[in-house]
This record gives sequence, C-alpha cells and structure tokens, in this order.
Amino acid sequence: MRIFFMPFILVVILLLLMALFITSLNSGSNGNCFYVGNGQEAVLIDAGLSCKETEWRMEQAGLNMHHVKALFISHEHADHIKGLETIALKYSLPVYCSSITHTQTILARSKANFNYFSDECLVMVGGLTVLPFKKYHDAKDAHSFMVSYNNTNVGIFTDIGKICANVIKYYLQCHAVFLEANYDEEMLANGSYPYFLKQRITGGLGHISNKEALEMVLNHKSKQLQHLLLSHLSKNNNCPTLVQQIFKTALPKMDVQVAGRNAATPVLTVGQNNAIIRTKLSQRNKHELQLCLFN
Repeated sequence: MRIFFMPFILVVILLLLMALFITSLNSGSNGNCFYVGNGQEAVLIDAGLSCKETEWRMEQAGLNMHHVKALFISHEHADHIKGLETIALKYSLPVYCSSITHTQTILARSKANFNYFSDECLVMVGGLTVLPFKKYHDAKDAHSFMVSYNNTNVGIFTDIGKICANVIKYYLQCHAVFLEANYDEEMLANGSYPYFLKQRITGGLGHISNKEALEMVLNHKSKQLQHLLLSHLSKNNNCPTLVQQIFKTALPKMDVQVAGRNAATPVLTVGQNNAIIRTKLSQRNKHELQLCLFN
C-alpha cells in the first residue's frame, strides 16, 4: 500500500507546484489586500492594511511574507495604499502602478520604489505574470488585474463602477475571481447615506451592486471558473449572509465565498488540475502540503 501511496503524493505535490494559492487578507472600505502566489513567489494586489496587520494575517494563513516579490496598486484611495510604504520599504519590494496614479496623487510623496505598468501590458514577477487593465472608478487612473501562472488565471475585479467590456473579457479567462458585490440596492436606497454619496456609489464610477455582480456571472458563464470570492462588501449597505445566500441559490455548484472586512479568507488552491487534487486529497492533507510549499 505504501509503495503506491508515495508516488501519488509526489504527483499531488507536483500538481500543487503548478497551482496558484490565493486569499483575501481583507476586503472592504477599511482596507483591501489580496494575495496571489505559487509555492515560491507571490504578489500583493493593493496594500490597504498596516504592515503589522498584513504580516499577522499572512502568518495566520500559513503564508510566507518573504515569498512576496512585488506590490501592485490599483488606485490611490486610502483603503488600497495605507500600508504600502511601510511594507515596501521593510521588505525592499518594488511597487507597480500607473504613472498617473503615482505622479498625480498622494503617492508622489512616497519613498517606495515605484515602477510603472501600461494598460494591458504584462508585468513579469518571477514565474507570475500580472496584467493590468483600465476600469471605471472615481480615481485618477484606476486598474484591475489578472494574475497568471502555468495557464491559470486569477482576477481581482473590485472597485468597479460598472461592468465593462474589459471586466467581462478577463472574467471569462479566469479560474478564480475576486468580484465586487458592494451593496444591496434596497439597503442603500433606504439607508442613512446622504444623497450625494448614494449617487457616487451608483453613478457608474463607484461600485457595483449584488444584482449587477450576479447578472454578470449568470450572463457570462465560464466553464473553468472554480472559485468566486465576493469582495468589497459595504459595512452599512450589505450583509455577508444575504450575499452568500443570493449567489449560492443562483450558483449551487460553484464554490462561492465572501471576502470579509475583518479577517482573511481560507487559502484556496487554483489550477487546471485542481479537480484531481480535490478528489484525491482530504482537506487536511491538502492544507499540510500547501504549508510545506510556503515554508
């Protein structure tokens, strides 16, 4: 029995080495930070948590901060850059953003090592590739990202004022997506926010609702999508339980999770051979193998 077990474990380890590992360290107006990496290198998309909190949440998730090779910044709003300078300087990390985001915002005063990306041009970070693309949001030059490794793609699609052709184009290529579901339309309409703020959120340059996010997923079905992580939920105008129920009812076979405002999500394995890994391994063994790759 042992003779057959050991080669199988080696095959599984090889499959995990070819996979991506993802987590939302935090998602919401209090801070945004997403981890995407393989077993040896990773990137952080946005740095909206303090350096100390980022380190602590990664440690709790079994992730190694020294595997992070770069920071990518979507736009200059505080909930996306709060920890940027401290993290970048402490770990000598390059920061990637658009030239406009850097030179025409508060980031121009930062001492971090900035590098500029261009719209829809790949950035190589070790074996990872990061593709930035423009989106609708009320910032100077806002971008979303698709991170790829070994033909596996992960999308980070938050802070999107409306569903545009770019979002749909890259969503259809992804095996996992962090997708904004910011507000429930009824809760926002009947809530205490002033009129101008409600208009900002719903006006096409703010955020998208649960309904808009669900319509996109249902209207643009992707056979390869393995994980849907609903992100950037409003504290006052949404409810995690409500969102989970809406999407699970509409997508009973999909792995749907909510990326919370105060804790990291579990580390998920994403890859073209992920079905084999899920079928063959118990959750405990899978987690142990992931940790051995990160340490």
